[in-house]
Amino acid sequence: MNSPAREGTLPVPGATLHYEVRGAGPPALLLAGGNSDAAVFTALANALATDHRVISCDPRGNSRSALTGPPADQRIEEHGDDIGRLLDHLVPDGEPVRIFGSCSGSLAALHFASAHPERVAALIVHEPPSFGLLPDADEHLALVERVGVTLEREGEAAAMDALSALFGGRPAPDLPEAHDNTRFFLAHMLRPSATHLPDLTAAAPLTGRLAVAGGEGSRDQTIHRPALELAARLGLKLVEFPGGHAGYARYPREFADRLRSVFAEPAG
Repeated sequence: MNSPAREGTLPVPGATLHYEVRGAGPPALLLAGGNSDAAVFTALANALATDHRVISCDPRGNSRSALTGPPADQRIEEHGDDIGRLLDHLVPDGEPVRIFGSCSGSLAALHFASAHPERVAALIVHEPPSFGLLPDADEHLALVERVGVTLEREGEAAAMDALSALFGGRPAPDLPEAHDNTRFFLAHMLRPSATHLPDLTAAAPLTGRLAVAGGEGSRDQTIHRPALELAARLGLKLVEFPGGHAGYARYPREFADRLRSVFAEPAG
């Protein structure tokens, strides 16, 4: 049964965040990345809301979380600060929260959790696009730069086609979304997330509460590799989830079951 969402907005520096809350129980925060918004988590949130109070949001600049100024390149650190602002608003008693972040949302989640470990009950970092962690980083970061050039010269479709090299040459999946954020993502989010390097030393206090995850269906894709590298550097074994990079949208019930088990025991 679907759980009706309570929607709201939160003014923050430089933007107004749109958020949704479903269910009751221990708080769980779902963070989208790339060009996605809270709509991509609707089915997953409904499945998880049977025993959690599920919070989701549109990242600043995407869909209903409008910027208060002109479009600008995003900072993972600012997105991480938005997590704190959202939790201060929705979980004001400071109760530790279970957090799942995907793609650039996972980088924001790790940045926030490293700075505020006391606010985190468990954290799952799912396929972070930190290509700078890889030994052949220059090759992948050069591709990201080419995507930006292609966007300006040939438009969104050609740029997304160039970006598909990170996903085994497959086109981007058709995901639920409130609005199309493709241009904003390509112009202002792709490069900052691809070049962002997590602070591994700052993540040390999260020991026992942190899991690094990847999709079973994306093992052969470049987008999967930074998760493997991050897990190795943190001394963790990669946790696999159903589907590929956006398996939560295709297999929401199975994904919710996996989330519950990993939230309960992040270190395996």
